[in-house]
Amino acid sequence: MTRFGNNVMAVLVLSAVAAMLPGCQKPEGPMEKVGKSIDKAVERTGDSIERAGDKIKDEAKK
Repeated sequence: MTRFGNNVMAVLVLSAVAAMLPGCQKPEGPMEKVGKSIDKAVERTGDSIERAGDKIKDEAKK
């Protein structure tokens, strides 16, 4: 096979593999959904604490 033919074949094979990969993922289960919601809640809480700390620093400078 020519070099061009090899390149075309490699692109086709890689494209086929890339097209199949998303089909291998499992849908999220209930525990994963709960874990994600906990992560978001912890992140929001951390942001709130950080904002409160910034306000305290600003007030302390006055």
